[in-house]
Amino acid sequence: MQHFIGTYECKADVKGRIMLPAALKKQLSNHLNKSFVIKRAVFNNCLELYPLDQWENLMEKVNKLNRFNKKNNDFIRRFTAGVKILEIDATGRLLIPKDLTNHAKITKEVVVSSVVNILEIWDKGLYEKAIDEATTDFAALAEEVMGDQNEDNIS
Repeated sequence: MQHFIGTYECKADVKGRIMLPAALKKQLSNHLNKSFVIKRAVFNNCLELYPLDQWENLMEKVNKLNRFNKKNNDFIRRFTAGVKILEIDATGRLLIPKDLTNHAKITKEVVVSSVVNILEIWDKGLYEKAIDEATTDFAALAEEVMGDQNEDNIS
């Protein structure tokens, strides 16, 4: 599994195309000849971009849910709402569909941020606001989330 690194500022044109920075294209080089999946984020007002193989791995887990359980069925419907397959063109541009651009309130200034094995795509103002509003004590959060981990699991 590939892990992406970095936060990048980009510009979106009037059609919703984003030119990916060279450093990010280099990290995506193994995926550029394949499709990507873009969807609404679960917890934030942004979009998530999955290399197709990462999406397929996730869908294998989702497909194991019992669809005769209403909660599972509702989750699957909401989780996959607005999902689209897209390509990065030869010049390194990504065309975000209009409905997803509207959902994430993406205007001209965009932030593409790595989140382990996927990328989040944010309107820059909303990204900055989300970072600023994370007023929880990050040290306490890190200890709560990662502190119980055995040293063998953390490098």
